[in-house]
Amino acid sequence: MTSLLNRVRRNVPTPAAHAEAWGRRVPAVRTALGAAAVPDAPVSGVADLAAALGDVVDHRDRGHVWLVLAALTGRLPDHTTVVEVARAAEFDDGASLWAAVAERTTARSARRQVRVAVDEVLVDVAHTAATPLATGIQRVARETTRRWLATRQCTPISWTDGYESVRELTATELGRFGATAPGAAEEPADTTVVVPWRATYVVAELAAEPERSARLLALAALTPNRTGVIGFDCVPLTSAETTQLGFAGVFAGNLAAVRSFDRIATISQAAATEYSGWRAMLTAIGLTGPAIASVPLPVEGEEPTEEDLAEARERFRLDPLPLVLVVGSHEPRKNHLAVLHAAELLWREGLRFSLSFVGGNSWNSDAFSRRLTELQRGGRPVDTESRLSDGQLWAAYRLARCTVFPSLNEGFGLPVAESLAAGTPAITSDFGSMLEIAADGGALTVDPHDDHALADALRQLLTDDALHTRLHRAALARPPRTWDMYADEVWDFLVEG
Repeated sequence: MTSLLNRVRRNVPTPAAHAEAWGRRVPAVRTALGAAAVPDAPVSGVADLAAALGDVVDHRDRGHVWLVLAALTGRLPDHTTVVEVARAAEFDDGASLWAAVAERTTARSARRQVRVAVDEVLVDVAHTAATPLATGIQRVARETTRRWLATRQCTPISWTDGYESVRELTATELGRFGATAPGAAEEPADTTVVVPWRATYVVAELAAEPERSARLLALAALTPNRTGVIGFDCVPLTSAETTQLGFAGVFAGNLAAVRSFDRIATISQAAATEYSGWRAMLTAIGLTGPAIASVPLPVEGEEPTEEDLAEARERFRLDPLPLVLVVGSHEPRKNHLAVLHAAELLWREGLRFSLSFVGGNSWNSDAFSRRLTELQRGGRPVDTESRLSDGQLWAAYRLARCTVFPSLNEGFGLPVAESLAAGTPAITSDFGSMLEIAADGGALTVDPHDDHALADALRQLLTDDALHTRLHRAALARPPRTWDMYADEVWDFLVEG
């Protein structure tokens, strides 16, 4: 910082592209701070920035420092950078702020168009926008954002490479939410950088990348933006041994940002309990933390087409064996090794059924893959499927005799809710969010740590037709809760407040 400041004072030439970019962006900063734009104030170098903005920017106000750095450089600063620049600027009448603008502007960031978003609702869906595939978290983000785009005024956003800047979505990305925008860029490199200011910033997915978390921390803690996030779970803290090595530390970085957010809408009461326990610890560092409310996910089924049903019948070889369906990635927390053991106990008793796992491999899935291969070589009717369309998945739910989801920890347990929405009885864990879902009927609950209890429940659903019918009817009689209802409630809490 000091060496650059000396260069600025010696009038070291500023790249023309940088100066031209600052000149384009100065009016937006002035307008955001409530001052009239000055279109006739050309910027040829750093020295001109003080003349163009010195009357409206308070270099002692860290929010102002954040805005100047974000808007003029086209790159969102992290918390440490803002604090260091503000401290230095207090002793040199703001010169360090203008020097920091020069230091942080790159050839790449100077080429971008920058828009300061005032009084807008911005919805961060970077992961969900990037792929047509959907994990449970991405399904929530996609279904929710799709409805907001259809019924509310909001702008979905992603990030540039390296999580340096927030940007508008491309045409392809918008299409993944069923939306279009005239003139939307075809490539991320051509999209406009968005700088939130007195806006509402909602994160609709898990934003755990360190660079993203660091910039969200500054945005939430130092700016007048209103902030909200959908809280999925605190599994990396409460069940760290079931997550990928090192992910607990990454998730802690996410929580460091979220602790300065205004609101968290959790997907279940169990998740609200986890987040509330974390929030209680924040008093030790002098913070109160966000307001937390439980907004449970919907339990809404989709009707598969006849084609989907036919493809599912062919894929899962339903005749003559009844199908037991297990939906979820093969990570230790999902407890799939226990399902394989319970199934083998029943196969050795002579029960006949097929077992299919729908979900991709995940962290530490080698033990599951080995055991699955052993059972297949022994002639057991068990297999896996990593890719199904939504229609085929809903067809599989409806064709299955039952589903099994004995997870050790979940923020919600979407496969349980989906199974019951399809009218298919489920076996799931007897605690947390899974017990919440089961409470309205249609499921058997077991201790997921007890393989024999799991086998007993599966035996009942395979052999007791009266029980199966009773649970099937109870599942169909569950109170309706739709994605429309969920999207409205999350919007009301996170945006309307």
